[in-house]
Amino acid sequence: MRTLYIECNMGAAGDMLLAALYELLEDKSAFLDTMNGLGLPGVHLEAVPGTTCGIAGTHMRVTVHGEEEHEPAAGHGHGHAHGHDHAHPHEHAHAHAHHHATPGHIAEIIDGLTLPDAVKQHARSVYDAIAVAEAKAHGCPVGDVHYHEVGALDAVADVTGVCYALHLLQPERVVVSPIHVGSGTVRCAHGVMPVPAPATANLLTGVPIYGGAVQGELCTPTGAALLTHFAASFGPMPVMSVEAAGVGIGTKTFEQANCVRAFLGETADETNGEIVELVCNIDDMTPEALAFASARLLDLGALDVYTVPGTMKKGRPGHVLTVLCRREQEGEMARQVLAQTTTNGLRVRRCGKYFLTPGAGEAATQWGPVRVKWARGFGVTHCKPEYDDVARLAREHGVPFQQVQTDAVRNLPAEGEETR
Repeated sequence: MRTLYIECNMGAAGDMLLAALYELLEDKSAFLDTMNGLGLPGVHLEAVPGTTCGIAGTHMRVTVHGEEEHEPAAGHGHGHAHGHDHAHPHEHAHAHAHHHATPGHIAEIIDGLTLPDAVKQHARSVYDAIAVAEAKAHGCPVGDVHYHEVGALDAVADVTGVCYALHLLQPERVVVSPIHVGSGTVRCAHGVMPVPAPATANLLTGVPIYGGAVQGELCTPTGAALLTHFAASFGPMPVMSVEAAGVGIGTKTFEQANCVRAFLGETADETNGEIVELVCNIDDMTPEALAFASARLLDLGALDVYTVPGTMKKGRPGHVLTVLCRREQEGEMARQVLAQTTTNGLRVRRCGKYFLTPGAGEAATQWGPVRVKWARGFGVTHCKPEYDDVARLAREHGVPFQQVQTDAVRNLPAEGEETR
């Protein structure tokens, strides 16, 4: 599966995300030409090489009428990109008119851009999320939100740029690391705010975040909105074969590398995951009763049920019963084990697993078709004729089971011919 992993060890801001994704693109010049030809008045993007703690990467310099936004407390370049992309209702005190945009105005700007409709739809959704988060933070209707830096043309360039870069990269899944949000306070147009700022905290509800020794706002509302919009999951980097890596660099200097990293590659996540084992010891059920209980648990949705003989307390013969199920089945399946058996308790083991992706096909034999089960992954292919079909044909034609099975194996469909 084509997977994009975004590492946010120093938070996330729009310009840094854009720079990291830019480094993954094959035709970087065409991307910049498109972005600079969108029709955003006076906006110009320039990819500037940079380093942070010895790591080379790119800073995406976005200027409006030749000026790049900067704020003294900003940690990632222009103000909206690190700690100042906050809205406030009814705020009109800024010197530049393009800093005073309502959600409706931003939507109109995005709709007028020469970008694919899918890209513009993503960009509008990102801004909608920011507007809702800001409205909640300030206790006002969404329509009353007036953006400062978030509504600026350079911020629109960041948001649409990230959406367009992802459109070009076409990852099937985006995974994001736990997000470092920083600590302490940050000064913005309304005064001093705690970190993470209220709007950022609203956007990151349900997302794994952490603070630390770094003082300042590391994750901005723009960065939070982009990550939560595109991420399929948050967690550690999956096992992947990396094709390209990108580094987006901020302008402020810290003791650790001030960057967002993006990794694009192939994962086999569809062929591994987690499984739950429910285990108990049973020494007071007859073999028939235990066999019935095992069959019932399979009927009720268990992935597998098996028993292993053992010696229990006081030398009594018994069995260890193991029931495998999916994570979401754990509670109900545990209840069923208690109901269907005589055990008074059970153990739960949550395990990682690797498994081959199943498929199905059909093999032609001289006695008729036989269904075939496939399993592929990790460079391995397993196939097996369906027992019931082989047995049925053997009975119907009065031939040995092994003869039908051998013929089915000989006529297995070529790879890629199976149906799923």
